[in-house]
Amino acid sequence: MRNISLIIRRVWKSAFMISALSVLITSGTQAQDAAAGRVIFKEKCTSCHALDRDMTGPALQPLVPTKSEEFLLKWINNAPAFIASGDKEAVEASKFNPNAEMTAFPSLKPDDIKNVLAYIKAGEPKKAGETAGPAAQEEVSNFSLAGVIAIILISIVVLVVLGRAIKMLERLILQKQGFDIVEDEQGGVSLATGIKGLFKNKKFIFFFILCIVAALSTFGWMGMWETGVHTGYQPVQPIKFSHELHAGVNQIDCQYCHSGAFKSKNASIPSLNVCMNCHKAVQARDSHDGNISPEIQKIYNALGYDADKMTYDKSKEKPVEWVRVHNLPDFAYFNHSQHVVVAETAIRKEKGLKPNEPVCFACHGPVDTMEEIYQYSPLTMKWCINCHKATQMDVKGNAFYDKIIEAHEKIKKGEKITPAALGGLECGKCHY
Repeated sequence: MRNISLIIRRVWKSAFMISALSVLITSGTQAQDAAAGRVIFKEKCTSCHALDRDMTGPALQPLVPTKSEEFLLKWINNAPAFIASGDKEAVEASKFNPNAEMTAFPSLKPDDIKNVLAYIKAGEPKKAGETAGPAAQEEVSNFSLAGVIAIILISIVVLVVLGRAIKMLERLILQKQGFDIVEDEQGGVSLATGIKGLFKNKKFIFFFILCIVAALSTFGWMGMWETGVHTGYQPVQPIKFSHELHAGVNQIDCQYCHSGAFKSKNASIPSLNVCMNCHKAVQARDSHDGNISPEIQKIYNALGYDADKMTYDKSKEKPVEWVRVHNLPDFAYFNHSQHVVVAETAIRKEKGLKPNEPVCFACHGPVDTMEEIYQYSPLTMKWCINCHKATQMDVKGNAFYDKIIEAHEKIKKGEKITPAALGGLECGKCHY
């Protein structure tokens, strides 16, 4: 009987160690999957869907748990074909918004879709007002950290309880066999004594160290993976400019202020003279007890403008020190005009943008809903490459590609060709 109890003890301890370690590793993996799913969701889904509210498509967090994974895999991969197959659940799902068809995403693999679903279920950790370290906070959730600690604590408690239970069974067996049992003055083994004995167990020590190594490795890897990624970065600006008010409510076109996006490498920050085109007259006095809005007054102060006299004093001019939000490394070349003009049609099709939404939304997100601007996309090399792999260019009737084709034809004929014919006069070719 004693041999049986020893076997039970070993089996239970080994089984529990393996199970706890599996849960620990799985929890780290799920956090990684949710992080990858978030990137895909931001790239492909946010033009029509939000986690917690209805848009063109339904709110996803309350909806996803009601659907089977098999259904969601088929629906996200190719909803039009799924509906055409006559599936009742798919046909019913299409009735949410009869005027908008769910976009097919054949390029997404099942694992990619599962990552997106993991992100939807986990939700968005970042709050709108957070500014410090949002990338790390989003990818390494507090829930995962608490789960790791909980698993370690529970494993200790369970092993202690099992150890005491086995000792009690051994005592009962010995009593039935006629052996005298000397009771401890404290009525048995105390919890503190049990824990001390536990840390003398080589198997437990190995399990404990393995848990710590696995946890540190998981969080270390995730931390290094997110180094330099500033998704959600939202610095405080010197003037509280609301994109939601200007681009959303007032429907001002992005390129009215960021005129450089249409014709050059840089989108450019508008000069305050552009602001004054409207705010020389618009002063929001009604909502400030007859006084000029404090934010509009900051524009006047920077320009040395006297609103009462309607005159400028150049001696009082001072620049507005805007804080850059989207900041690519110096070695990365990005040309706004090539994306906004040349690739506009292809990007719109790939991202599923509505006709009334500017192509800027593909990278900068729904700017018309942002009270204060923040970095919407990760802007990593992987993010750019994935978009370049998935976006299908339509070269027919595109002036840029017409020039390229024309240049290639000249090369084939042996005619003279210069860098100017291939865009070599673009300022951004030399001036980064």
